[in-house]
Amino acid sequence: MRHRAAVLCGAAVIAAGAVTAVPAEAGAPRPAAAPGAPALDWRACGTADYPTLQCASLTVPLDHARPEGRRITLALSRVPHTAATYQGPLLVNPGGPGGSGLTLAGFVASSLPEEVAAQYDVIGFDPRGVGRSEPALNCRPGHFAPVRPDSLPAAEAVEKANLARARSFAEACGEKHGDVLPYIDTVSAARDVDAIRAALGARQVNYFGYSYGTYLGAVYAKLYPDRVRRLVLDSVVDPTEVWHDSNLAQDLVFNDRHRAFLAWIARHDAAYGLGTDPERVEAAWYAMRAALAKEPAGGKVGAAELEDTFIPGGYYNGYWPYLAEAFAAYVTDADSGPLVEAYDNFGAVDASGENGYSVYASVQCRDAAWPRDWDRWREDNWDVYEKAPFMAWNNAWYNAPCAFWPTGSLRPVDVANDALPPALLFQATGDAATPYEGGVTAHRLLRGSRLVVEEGGGNHGITLSGNTCLDEHLAAYLADGTVPDGAGTGEADAVCPALPEPKPLESKAASTSSRGSTLHGLLGFRG
Repeated sequence: MRHRAAVLCGAAVIAAGAVTAVPAEAGAPRPAAAPGAPALDWRACGTADYPTLQCASLTVPLDHARPEGRRITLALSRVPHTAATYQGPLLVNPGGPGGSGLTLAGFVASSLPEEVAAQYDVIGFDPRGVGRSEPALNCRPGHFAPVRPDSLPAAEAVEKANLARARSFAEACGEKHGDVLPYIDTVSAARDVDAIRAALGARQVNYFGYSYGTYLGAVYAKLYPDRVRRLVLDSVVDPTEVWHDSNLAQDLVFNDRHRAFLAWIARHDAAYGLGTDPERVEAAWYAMRAALAKEPAGGKVGAAELEDTFIPGGYYNGYWPYLAEAFAAYVTDADSGPLVEAYDNFGAVDASGENGYSVYASVQCRDAAWPRDWDRWREDNWDVYEKAPFMAWNNAWYNAPCAFWPTGSLRPVDVANDALPPALLFQATGDAATPYEGGVTAHRLLRGSRLVVEEGGGNHGITLSGNTCLDEHLAAYLADGTVPDGAGTGEADAVCPALPEPKPLESKAASTSSRGSTLHGLLGFRG
């Protein structure tokens, strides 16, 4: 939802492990639209980065149980195949929930090996409620405007202020979008995916999802197993912890990831001057937080905004050099300018972010039951805070509208599946947003799937981000169905080493162009 390119210095690593080939089913003629499916009117909408992008729109039922009722519109994008061998549509989703996938189609098509991408129509889409789809949700403009109350509810008045914000957001969603909220959920989005398949005239789809997009893909596969040809899940949501428990689990790993960042700063004391002891650097960070709670930097970076600024570092270590520069400037030079700039780049929420958050809350609050008793939230989050203070309460308030949500809740989908062709899963061992155990659980539930692990990696969204080993597994699978042979020891079927850590910026004008930074700008944060 908040985007900023950053540099990642990476080195190529070599793919490892034996492989097994699965029939490619390539070369099928391009099908016509399914009977009764609306025709798609593709029009050029290319950009400087992705000049071959095309766009179209598709109407689908608001309520798939009432197909003759009200209809809504989904925005689609496409990079068409160019090879004689055609393997069908490859639908891509960046996660969220609430992420726009239109540009992701261009990124995926340009990042895969040319001979692989050329065999697919790479299809992006804005899920219902998102971006250019209509209606697009924006429950409460300005909800994240600075300066917000301190996220840490150490005083009763602070807790009440944060509770009032959460309740106001939920109420605003009900007032503005109450007619559509009961249909903003993962199952409805999965049925939209099938409507896209039908409109494309495809008997089966190939699907590639990051983050929350892995859950959407797993739910689609559960509902329509015979319509899945290939399934790639990168940075996998634990489908057994939707969504309350998964957020508490995130807090623990984000704290570890934040401490890894602070330890990285200590290793680069020559660049930042904050000391060589990670505990000393950590103490300086929390001292900065306490100071900003009293006097926000630039009148807009208080304690909550500081957390918003540094949470992206838990998703992608390419942001670390920029965050470290801002941290050091504030502590060592009493210069808050770089910190305000970092907030503007990483933490501030624009209209697109407001839309993304509105859909995020709508899906998470609708998909599964959340506690309605605030005492339960208070107890759970103080327990987590004692172990992992960095993000615990910030994350609690991010999800707190679910305590007051105006619709009832559905039940999470049991995604266990033994009717699929082999799916390919990717997971970093130190991923904070979707902790490692989620990939292991999904691997177990999707029978015949293969799990490729990035050992020692901590980023969220790891394919097409500069790791050659991972990307070779991805390309082989999309080329002809090749997967690791499943004979690996332990949980993983193949293991790739992580990319090297980033280095401090050599200059203020250091390049921010890299595939990793581009991908993470498209994936955004909080999902």
